[in-house]
Amino acid sequence: MFDNTTPKNRQVAIVLAFASVAVPVAGFHKFYLGQPGWGLVYLLLSWTPIPHVASAIEAVWYLTQDNTQFQDNLNAIAPTMGALRQVNSVATLAESIRELDKLRADGLISEYEFEQKRRQYLDRV
Repeated sequence: MFDNTTPKNRQVAIVLAFASVAVPVAGFHKFYLGQPGWGLVYLLLSWTPIPHVASAIEAVWYLTQDNTQFQDNLNAIAPTMGALRQVNSVATLAESIRELDKLRADGLISEYEFEQKRRQYLDRV
């Protein structure tokens, strides 16, 4: 019933979140985003201002994100460019530390130099 594998459109989520502010029933955007539990909570609390205020805050939050951030935050099932970049940077870091360890093993740098450079690499992450 709720398809979490299909990437969601940021503009549709924004419109539905703002609609939840304007109409008596709130939570449409939660159902769209594949969060039926939260959608049900919003529906049950629709007679109070709580879900309407929360929907307004979420609409502004969706507006302030770019598409990559939105996909990273709300489409966790499908791999995104941000997630792929992070994996790539970890692989690059691991390769750099391996090369540094090889220099140490070959006696080209000292243990102290190895540890200093390794810490520099890890601090950048």
